[in-house]
Amino acid sequence: MTEFSTMGLPEQLLSRLDAMGLQDPTPIQARAIPHALNGEDVLGLAQTGTGKTATFGIPLVTRMQEYGRKPAAKTVRGLILAPTRELANQIAATLRDLTDGSPMKIGLVVGGVSINPQIQRIARGTDILVATPGRLLDILDRNALDLGSCDFLVLDEADQMLDLGFIHALRKIS
Repeated sequence: MTEFSTMGLPEQLLSRLDAMGLQDPTPIQARAIPHALNGEDVLGLAQTGTGKTATFGIPLVTRMQEYGRKPAAKTVRGLILAPTRELANQIAATLRDLTDGSPMKIGLVVGGVSINPQIQRIARGTDILVATPGRLLDILDRNALDLGSCDFLVLDEADQMLDLGFIHALRKIS
């Protein structure tokens, strides 16, 4: 697929991509997005700057729009784990750009900031939650979130998470 318009994406998302200056998919996007849209598991490897966040973000947003209802309180539909606060912030910003003008809720939970406002925001239900493993475990330990209805999981920079010693956290989350 050489154009986003041929991927069967919702018109609202195509408009957002156009507004973001994204007309043609990068090679990883062209290869991975159709598989993710079909509900297949995808493992992608590409250099920095090739659009990996949009590669998993576009199918997530597309699938979330199919729900047609708000998520239940203290639940998430999609979870994206990232190894660092900085990367989690970047991912959340991209997802907010993709969902601008829609009722979708993008949540962010990371360490280094107060946990209470984060818990309050996700208490209302979140379509897509971007989190660092440590902070997510803190929130799960407080019973402030139920992952039982989470349908999608993305491990961004999974190799780095393992290198940083998050293997036990990832096992506990799954």
